[in-house]
Amino acid sequence: MPVTVVRFNLVEPGASPAALGARYRAALEMAAYADERGVTTVQTEEHHGAENNWLPSPFVFAGAVFGATRRIAVTVSAIIGPLHDPLRLAEEIAVLDLLSGGRLVTVAGIGYRPEEYALFDVEWKRRGRLQDELLETLLRAWTGEEFEHRGRTVRVTPRPLTEPHPLLLVGGSSKAAARRAARLGLPFFPSAHLPELEAYYKERLVEYGTEGWTMMPAAETPLLHIAEDPDRAWAEYGGHFLHEARTYASWQSAGMHSAVRSAATTVEELRAEGVYRILTPDECVAQGLDNLVLHPLAGGMPVAEGWRSLRLFAERVVPALGG
Repeated sequence: MPVTVVRFNLVEPGASPAALGARYRAALEMAAYADERGVTTVQTEEHHGAENNWLPSPFVFAGAVFGATRRIAVTVSAIIGPLHDPLRLAEEIAVLDLLSGGRLVTVAGIGYRPEEYALFDVEWKRRGRLQDELLETLLRAWTGEEFEHRGRTVRVTPRPLTEPHPLLLVGGSSKAAARRAARLGLPFFPSAHLPELEAYYKERLVEYGTEGWTMMPAAETPLLHIAEDPDRAWAEYGGHFLHEARTYASWQSAGMHSAVRSAATTVEELRAEGVYRILTPDECVAQGLDNLVLHPLAGGMPVAEGWRSLRLFAERVVPALGG
């Protein structure tokens, strides 16, 4: 059965605190609804200082989702590793792992926006070394044993539930990220469909004598919205998808790879491109995708329209997939 994902980044340009609060609560209600109807995963992410209110605290949101659900996994894809204190992050992930019964998946990347590093007074040029330290510290901390950290002997409690440790993947689209994952024996999460990078990662596993696996996006990994009348939905709500697409594009440099990267500058171009797709339930099933990522609140989408999309997905798409 395909993996079914509901993605939330809680964007809403120009929203008041009250409107954002309502959006956050709606996302939790949507997560609970998706959980009851067999959706596999909630996906969320981390960005800081964005004018459109992009979610900066994915672990806080994940904790709220776990409190509202019983089975669904939460994938944080991705955290910006060097912006986190390693010991504090080890504690937070351990608590979430215990709280959820092992339902948290964390993808650790290094980000691509220097302004986010500046916000937290973290040196951009040190991001690779900081990421190495973060990952190494998490793995040591979760053993529950004492270890050396920045010249001190420390011990982190509580130990997480999942053995040998909570699921932690190294994200990225560079050889450095692949090497880092292989050296530590951690699974690798390329940010796009990059078979040559997957092959490089497997070669480094042999070189380092470690074991690992790859969770790589398919060649087509569209962000989905379900509607009875896609033409009407594009006309009324296409601007929300375009806002998100243009925001992503403004953040990413020419050498970056992303499964959801768009070059569109108009709604018409975005629709033709296929990165974002508004489909009827039958069209969605017919896509034959291995991973179906529903994005019900994309780009400040009205909550009522997000609910319409999610209900069609849960009631008419997921059952047809065998869920």
